[in-house]
Amino acid sequence: MTAAAYQRAVSDGADGLECDVRLSRDGVLVLIHDATVNRTTAGRGSVRSMTYAELAPLGIITLDELIDLAESVSPGLSLSIETKHPGVGSMYLEQAVYERLRARRRLDPQNNRVMSFSLSALRRMRSLDAQLPLVYLFDRPPQHCTDGGLPAGITIAGISLAGLRSMPDYVARVHEHGYEVHVWTVNTEADLQWCVDRDVDALITNHPGRARRMLGAATP
Repeated sequence: MTAAAYQRAVSDGADGLECDVRLSRDGVLVLIHDATVNRTTAGRGSVRSMTYAELAPLGIITLDELIDLAESVSPGLSLSIETKHPGVGSMYLEQAVYERLRARRRLDPQNNRVMSFSLSALRRMRSLDAQLPLVYLFDRPPQHCTDGGLPAGITIAGISLAGLRSMPDYVARVHEHGYEVHVWTVNTEADLQWCVDRDVDALITNHPGRARRMLGAATP
């Protein structure tokens, strides 16, 4: 997402911001979903092969810039940071994220969490910090998690909307273990209501204003 998109999310009433983070060639934490810039920008090339000076003109912002935006709005605005894997040098990604969050004093477990589809990435993050909430992302839960349990050190299941619709009792199973369920990506009012009816703990949406209105919260 661009800085303008994040600004729009905040003005629409988002109570948290989600980002995908990768390392540039010179070690800067940049926010981009894909491993290359080809699909989402006017440039071409892999993120890991480009310096931040090359990425910035394409509209790609840094984790530091997102933290600045969050703190300019509210100290309590939460960040959900997804570390993207696999990738060249990605084994260093969690270390870089941890060091940046520590430097920016963003290790407060009430307002920040780290997410990944990679279990090894989450384990690396847990070895660095004992308190930061970790979200294990998946389309459908892997076999060892279908009963609602999660790997040691992880307390949040991040399931896709399609995956949850295929096993709607999954939320109750996770709650029985004392964990939370966050669902991605929930955009229509019908899907929002369906998730609310199943008592999910958090929703990731491209339309925070619509979600707040539907949930009965006034948009600032």
